[in-house]
Amino acid sequence: MIANFHAQAIQAMAGGQLGAIYARNPEKVKALGKKYNCKAYHNLADFLADKTIDIVTIATPSGAHLAPTIAAAKAGKHIICEKPLEVTPARIEQMIAVCAEQKVVLGSIFNRRFNPAMQAFKKAVDSGRFGRLTMCDAYVKWYRTQAYYDSGAWRGTWALDGGGALMNQSIHTIDQLIYLAGPVKRLSASTTCLIHEGIEVEDTAVAILEFENGARGVIQGATSCWSSSGHPAEVHLCGSEGSAFMSDESFRVWDFKTTIPADDFVKNHLMEGAEIGMGANDPSAINFDGHLRNFEDIVKAIENGHPPSVSGEEGLKAVQIIDAIYRSAKQNGAWINLLTNDKR
Repeated sequence: MIANFHAQAIQAMAGGQLGAIYARNPEKVKALGKKYNCKAYHNLADFLADKTIDIVTIATPSGAHLAPTIAAAKAGKHIICEKPLEVTPARIEQMIAVCAEQKVVLGSIFNRRFNPAMQAFKKAVDSGRFGRLTMCDAYVKWYRTQAYYDSGAWRGTWALDGGGALMNQSIHTIDQLIYLAGPVKRLSASTTCLIHEGIEVEDTAVAILEFENGARGVIQGATSCWSSSGHPAEVHLCGSEGSAFMSDESFRVWDFKTTIPADDFVKNHLMEGAEIGMGANDPSAINFDGHLRNFEDIVKAIENGHPPSVSGEEGLKAVQIIDAIYRSAKQNGAWINLLTNDKR
């Protein structure tokens, strides 16, 4: 499914062309090549030797991103890798190091950073409109069927999924939270699996956060929350001068002590009711618009010789938070200090 998003986004983007697709299964890759009218490879070495390809996008299971990244980097290809970059901070750091050694760009997919509501949110934070941040939260109360986890042997495993509701579904919203609110100083967490069978990972998780700027907050992530229509993913920021609650790709609260003309655009175009296709209950409902913007940003960065806005280092941050949550949960909610990676 993710590979199709990548192919569709590349075909739709400015400044890019889908040159070839690689998959190990000859029949599958032949069908994809026909579908997208491009070359199809089932031998990785042949694929990476194709001199017409400048950038390789990686859409394998999460815990299988490291090896193709190393191979592509050593072949001199720039890399765009699906979220999470990998399933542990150490593996991501290895990816970053190899790409730096080979002088190729490593870009991460955090496509939700590129929607208009998120851009307005970030601008409000950077311009100081919230005053002092006090409460900063992320909520992902989604639902996945048992059939979803049963559909692939890698789903719900530590080795290839890297975790459950946090690492797979909530990572976008966690990235948005720390992109807006800044680094987390320490956290305490609890995780469990409540309604799914045969998986190693959590379907329900809660963490309490203390940010470096002094704000407090929570992360709630789940695939255990049934809803007929699907609950939106939300990011809430509150401060001494204002509050904003983003619900998927629009706002349900946009309220500041001091108003500015730009607020009219938000209230006329970015308020609740505009978002569609965010995948709360059905992952196939997600559209590729964010991927398109994400890809275009990385291509522009490569052309201009500067890091993409979602670099490897940026892609690492959310995984560091999730890794700390898992470590805290395994230690019965012990406080994990993100500055030293020690229990405190």
